[in-house]
Amino acid sequence: MADPASGRTPLLIDVDTGIDDSLALLYACASPEAEIVGVTCVSGNVEASQVALNTLAVLELAGRSDVEVAIGRRVPLVRELRTAPDTHGPRGLGYAELPDPQRPLATRHAADLIIEEARSRPGKVTLVTLGPLTNLAVALLLEPQLPRLVRRLVLMGGSYRSAGNTAPTSEWNVAVDPEAMQLVLRAFGAPDVPQRPLALGLDVTEHAKLTPDHLEHLARRAGCRSDGSSLSGGRPNAVVRFLGDALRFYMEFHSRSDGFYGAFIHDPLALAAALDPSLVRTVPVTVEVEVGGILTTGETVTDWRRTWGRPPNLDVAVSADVETFFTRFQDRVGRLAAGRAGVAS
Repeated sequence: MADPASGRTPLLIDVDTGIDDSLALLYACASPEAEIVGVTCVSGNVEASQVALNTLAVLELAGRSDVEVAIGRRVPLVRELRTAPDTHGPRGLGYAELPDPQRPLATRHAADLIIEEARSRPGKVTLVTLGPLTNLAVALLLEPQLPRLVRRLVLMGGSYRSAGNTAPTSEWNVAVDPEAMQLVLRAFGAPDVPQRPLALGLDVTEHAKLTPDHLEHLARRAGCRSDGSSLSGGRPNAVVRFLGDALRFYMEFHSRSDGFYGAFIHDPLALAAALDPSLVRTVPVTVEVEVGGILTTGETVTDWRRTWGRPPNLDVAVSADVETFFTRFQDRVGRLAAGRAGVAS
């Protein structure tokens, strides 16, 4: 999805920065074809104020203090907010601790940033959402033409052929704010929108299972051990130490909940697919979100057999080249870490 003029992909990234969002941000910072236009913050894994602090700190860790970060709506459209301290820790980054950010948030609201940047480059910006879709829904209410102003929406959310991770049939990002997902699907999936949204649900993201071996390979690429300690007795590598501390919490959670010591890194896979759609194979389908169910609220109801007889509104990823993704993730983030080896943590 690169801009033919620049060879780079302008990205607007909406996050609820917990552990896997932070890895996605590092991947974006480490990808030469990515032009990060701005990052917007929404409540989800943690509350939006903490999301914003985490996001600023992770970008500073990566050496990207130039990227504008804006906070958005702090609660879902109609429901009470729920967060995930059991999964991501009380502050969202597991056991990791980063220095307080040295710069403030943007003065504009997240929804305004999304709208204004999309208007400034019509048809150029890829919008990547890695948390609940609340900010995007607010932006749509302010600017109904938004789906025609961006190049494409790529979202991490939903569970289209697999079990949920929040309730039996629902995925976290959708379940936190199903009304926002409903609004976004209807707007971005309209027949006159140039390109259908791309959704990576649990069906594919749970194949992106990061293990201690992956972290070890990344650390070797950075020239240090997997805990960030120097091979020569020098200063620890701040990026790798962050990854080790954050992922240790995440892996302990998955060990308790899913029976393996590792971590599903949903958000980095979605970010990688936004930069290179060839990483995933998709099927165009019609999807609706259940908002009134007793047991199924937040379910992404997918018409695989075309029983509704309606045009598809979503390109759903059904498989992913996870091996290529992990090779890129380890090499790119490892290289970024190597370049930040002298940074204090």
